[in-house]
Amino acid sequence: MDALPDLGRLRLLVELSRLGTMAAVAERTGYGTSAVSKHLAVLEQEIGAPLLAPVGRRVRLTPAGERLVEHAIGILAAVEEARAELCGEAGPAGRMRLAGYASATEQVVVPALVRLRTEHPGVEAQLYEHEPEQTLQLLLAGDIDLGVIYDYSLVPREVPSGLSVRHLAAEPLHLALPAAYGTGEGPAALPDLRQLAGAGWITNSRGTDDDELVQRVCALAGFTPRIAHRVDSLHLINMLAGAGLGVALLADSGVERHRTDVVFRPLDPLLGTRRSFLVARRGQWSWPPIACAARALAEAAQN
Repeated sequence: MDALPDLGRLRLLVELSRLGTMAAVAERTGYGTSAVSKHLAVLEQEIGAPLLAPVGRRVRLTPAGERLVEHAIGILAAVEEARAELCGEAGPAGRMRLAGYASATEQVVVPALVRLRTEHPGVEAQLYEHEPEQTLQLLLAGDIDLGVIYDYSLVPREVPSGLSVRHLAAEPLHLALPAAYGTGEGPAALPDLRQLAGAGWITNSRGTDDDELVQRVCALAGFTPRIAHRVDSLHLINMLAGAGLGVALLADSGVERHRTDVVFRPLDPLLGTRRSFLVARRGQWSWPPIACAARALAEAAQN
């Protein structure tokens, strides 16, 4: 191999690995399908090894192609990082698209964006509310620049290759019970949960993580939960528990402490916590609007 491979062709190979077909890569990049095919054929010549193998009318990556994708992600990220640093001399400016889940958006993202607007008026922030799965897909597609996601220590989330994660915060979980169940004493542990084997449980209707959390916690207590309601509004979950219509597991940020019709018992830490993260495409953290937003979000999360 006499010359370095073209970065644009490396990006096409990464897109093919992510999207699966030449047609999808063409639609995503604006090239024609034949042009994508020709560029990848040239890339094979530049590398000096077969990168694609035919499978019917489609192609798959060879082991060499898969390995090159791993390298390409790092190479492209390094180029993006260098570009961001070199363009950062004039102060943060530009559009920064951010997606996050509801409770983080209300309690962390909005205060961070207020601070960002005051300290860096040249940054135009656009906010979208999405569950973590959607946020990760939008990041991979390049439709947003920064995401706030969560997982549970009992239900860890796998982040796709090409994305970079920074820990933001961790918060305890609570068992939300109708007041009629009594207050109990100390953290809710497995024996307490076994007493709720016949209760109706409340989980999320959009994401799978909350449902999986309830399933795993109850499995540790030795029973399969009966799911009575699937709702997304944290306020509605509190209302349902207060009305005696179900029990739920809530992260600390979802607890409505002013309520007198709900008892909130902290869950034994051994049964898990909820963790929040910032996510960006690799190589993007140095871009000034993202760097400023990330700092503002980290500071807001600590308040």
